[in-house]
Amino acid sequence: MRRRNFLQKGFAAGSAALLSSAVIAGQNSPKPNTAADIADKPFNLNYGIHDGMFKNSAGNDFIDQIKFAYDMGFRAIEDNGMMDRPADQQEKIGNALAKLNMGMGVFVHGFDHWPVSTSLCSGNKDWREKFLQYTKQAIDVAKRCNGKLITVVPGNYDRSLPMGYQTANVIESLRMAAAILEPHNLVMVLEPLSDTPDLFLRHPDQTFAICKSVSSPSCKILFDMYHMQRNEGDLIPNIDKAWEEIAYFQIGDNPGRNEPTTGEMNYKNIFKHIYNKGYKGILGMEHGKSQPGKEGEMILIKAYRACDDFLM
Repeated sequence: MRRRNFLQKGFAAGSAALLSSAVIAGQNSPKPNTAADIADKPFNLNYGIHDGMFKNSAGNDFIDQIKFAYDMGFRAIEDNGMMDRPADQQEKIGNALAKLNMGMGVFVHGFDHWPVSTSLCSGNKDWREKFLQYTKQAIDVAKRCNGKLITVVPGNYDRSLPMGYQTANVIESLRMAAAILEPHNLVMVLEPLSDTPDLFLRHPDQTFAICKSVSSPSCKILFDMYHMQRNEGDLIPNIDKAWEEIAYFQIGDNPGRNEPTTGEMNYKNIFKHIYNKGYKGILGMEHGKSQPGKEGEMILIKAYRACDDFLM
């Protein structure tokens, strides 16, 4: 999805000393030297990498990055733009995941792209038909890439309609889509976002109410912890309140939307809480890297090792 092409922060070429001292913000871990130094067993939770996250270490080919990630202990991916990939590429990724016994996280429903339109909120029949057509296409995409979860963003507010009517429009469209997906055991995950105040879906309680109204196993919540930290904070209590309808998590520290340990969020405690609640799904690594190049990729892996070390 075009809205999520993360920019990596550049540093001067002679900043090796800075990189050495900033391995993990707030941690005393030694600087990782090579991938071999930090290759390890699988993580306690199942973190899903993105295309490009390890391109400096593994090259530009996503399959090679997936293999590299496996060697580093990761056991899943997510790919927002999967629906925009050619069918043969979707299948190639799915085959690679199957061979490595890795999971496929979310891909984004392709009926709308960033910046989003009023789409489902408006009740416009053309938008609804487009949404349902792409829902049907998503079934084939999911089969090719071994996916089960499809991110849905209902779009922006329609300022010409009161909130109640917009909510009803969204629920009606989602019920239709859920009926399409249920026979295939596929799940739409609704994602509240923080990007702009024009977005219709911004809070977990609102998303929870919509999922309850749709009342389908094919309509659940994607709890993106970066967005929810920006919108309201109080993450652990809000995770608990929405838990019954949460089917997926995404990760990103705030501010900066980079790897855990680079901002204000205590991901070690958050991960421990999610683990103790019995979550068995994938947590998508939907963020950038705080440092450039191969060293930045090693820093990212080291940060996940530190935050995943919550079993005492």
